[in-house]
Amino acid sequence: MGTLVPGFVAKTALAAEPGKSNVLVLIELTGGNDGLNTVIPHADDAYHKARPTLRFQKQEVLKVTEDIGLHPGMRGFQPLLNNNQLAVVQGVGYPNPDRSHFESMDVWHSADPRRKLTTGWVGRSATMLQKGVDVPIMQIGAQKLPLILQGADGGAVSVNDHQAYRLNFGTNEPTEKKARQKLMKDLAKPAADDKDSLLSFVQRRQLQTYTSLDRLQEVLGRRQEGQNPIFSSTGRFYDRTSLVARMQLIAGLISADFGTRVYYVTLDGFDTHSRQAETHRNLLGELADGIGQMFQTLQRTGHDKRVVAMTYSEFGRRVNENGSKGTDHGSGSCLFLAGPGVKGGLVGKHPSLTDLDFGDLRYHTDFRRVYAAVLDRWLGCESKRVLDGTHEPLDLFKA
Repeated sequence: MGTLVPGFVAKTALAAEPGKSNVLVLIELTGGNDGLNTVIPHADDAYHKARPTLRFQKQEVLKVTEDIGLHPGMRGFQPLLNNNQLAVVQGVGYPNPDRSHFESMDVWHSADPRRKLTTGWVGRSATMLQKGVDVPIMQIGAQKLPLILQGADGGAVSVNDHQAYRLNFGTNEPTEKKARQKLMKDLAKPAADDKDSLLSFVQRRQLQTYTSLDRLQEVLGRRQEGQNPIFSSTGRFYDRTSLVARMQLIAGLISADFGTRVYYVTLDGFDTHSRQAETHRNLLGELADGIGQMFQTLQRTGHDKRVVAMTYSEFGRRVNENGSKGTDHGSGSCLFLAGPGVKGGLVGKHPSLTDLDFGDLRYHTDFRRVYAAVLDRWLGCESKRVLDGTHEPLDLFKA
């Protein structure tokens, strides 16, 4: 096996070429996004009755259909809506929903409502994504590696863009540092006449890793040079810790043909139990601006057609607002997929506001059908191997 496996793996690694494969950008909306005030059934009298202070009228929302609109803070989505590049998946959830932040997010991360799997669905797909790339999965942020990315067997890394990725050579003296770097790379060079040995395979992978780190350092270095706030197309300023800034970093990595197939970021603050209106508007505005401006950047560099962004949250909120002008933990919610490769428009019907599940919206689309579509039809992975079973993919992507 020592003489066969490395050669086989090396040939497989050439099957995909960085800069040409499809890319998924995952945005987690942490805290439980209020789906009812994100995708708004403004023509339904039951909505206005349930939300006396939080409701929006027809003339305020971003129009999707005559009956459904998006939160007015999401003006950054307008170009995507105009170009039919935004899919709005309604009534997403899973059987026997849990209203605990941690339990429910574990379900979404593992793709297992039974809560028996201990790895994440993205992490389990790493072996199928790791063809021709050294870093198939990347988290942008300072958090520890989340469950959704675990199980990748070294295929996932976390990057905190405040501190650039770099190899530590044990010295800051330029001449000595350069000499040590050359020594490491010389030691990693495989012999030309020993292409299929295990040692040669490890050496090649080590060289590829050094190259990837150099390229990542270069992109992050360029990112750190720009310390000025980002001015969005919707007239808002964002600092370099914002989702908008992190999405621009992702756009830079994709445009540099870095090769990563899945990027993961979070936007926190959606646990809006009180005074929801302003907080929710700001968060959804940041989300729409981040996704919208990422695609504007990718369009300029010619990479937009191979990128899809997808949002999700652990649960939605209750239909009726509470006495603190906020909303409490619920179940069924919504999610977005954006990009030129997406079939735009509403997916599924908006859940009934009168036929409720103990005050919650009933879900009618299992979230694993979304995952199956993303895996099978966008990332080119076999979903039944990742999701521990067969789930019919939703029709979300263009041919």
